[in-house]
Amino acid sequence: MKAVLALKDGTVIHGIGFGAKTEMLGELVFNTSMMGYQEALTDPSYGGQILLMTYPLIGNYGTNKTDQESDKIHTSGFAIRERSEDFEHKDAQKNLDNFLKDHGVPGICGIDTRFIVRHIRDKGVMPAILATSENELDVKSLINKMQKFDYSAIDFVSKTSTKTKQIFGKNNKKKIALIDYGVKMGIVRQLVERDCQVLLLPSSSTAHDVEAIEPDGILLSNGPGDPAILTDAHKTIKALEGYCPIFGICLGHQLLAHAFGGDTYKLKFGHRGSNHAVMDVKTKRTYITTQNHGFAVDKIPDKFELTQINVNDKSVEGMRSDSKNIFSVQYHPEACPGPHDTRFLFDEFLKMI
Repeated sequence: MKAVLALKDGTVIHGIGFGAKTEMLGELVFNTSMMGYQEALTDPSYGGQILLMTYPLIGNYGTNKTDQESDKIHTSGFAIRERSEDFEHKDAQKNLDNFLKDHGVPGICGIDTRFIVRHIRDKGVMPAILATSENELDVKSLINKMQKFDYSAIDFVSKTSTKTKQIFGKNNKKKIALIDYGVKMGIVRQLVERDCQVLLLPSSSTAHDVEAIEPDGILLSNGPGDPAILTDAHKTIKALEGYCPIFGICLGHQLLAHAFGGDTYKLKFGHRGSNHAVMDVKTKRTYITTQNHGFAVDKIPDKFELTQINVNDKSVEGMRSDSKNIFSVQYHPEACPGPHDTRFLFDEFLKMI
């Protein structure tokens, strides 16, 4: 199957197609993890993005039911150097090709992923289109289709969030309101393991909706897209100030900044991978973290303090306000995949409660 990955700046890469026969628009981004491709593909934070893996061999352990971070693939496309047609793992059920086909997502392989990563690092992330077909592809037509695509203008959260309330760990003691902006199930699992009853709420929930379930704590989840455009979420979070402890993860961290008077900016090529070093500004201890975000907090709100920074570019990785009983981090303490260095943050959240 033929495949074309065309970027908005006119760069065109031809390769071998796999997965679904279709064409999809998205923002082209890369992930530096050596494993965890199934978790990445099913991570709602990748909504509206074409994902490129820097590790050259993908698919060698297949796909299974246990490594899902949601019920479907959220990436618009998948770009890799080499696809392993054979797979071996005790839990594996199908290969990568069939996994993408089942979810209607196109893939491209047999391409120089190092060239593309260097290009993105130089030029920044940009719109792209990935098309697969048995026939010749019209590159000019594909490039024209992406010209009006604006990732930051689209509300991907409403596309990924649950539409109805869901309950996990029904008989557990602590009650956590988890507002779903595109949550990874790893977060839910970490809370349930800590004897929490998790009430997963739609992203459109108001402060009244949250308070109506009388939670002991509120967790603001990860998710896709630009946090600046989610103005209703800003209002809801602000209105919940002082009700009970609040913990924000990734997009939830960014939304907290906006809700209390801070702001965010778009990173040139984002932080995506399971090997990002983060330093605690007080203890100077460094943690290795899993990250997946294209925006970062710029201005920290009044009455909040900086708690952690990214070792590579010094961007904001954590903040807290003791007076408001709120703290947040930019990375993923639940990992899935990645290191478990910061899972203690869920314990810190429960101590606050």
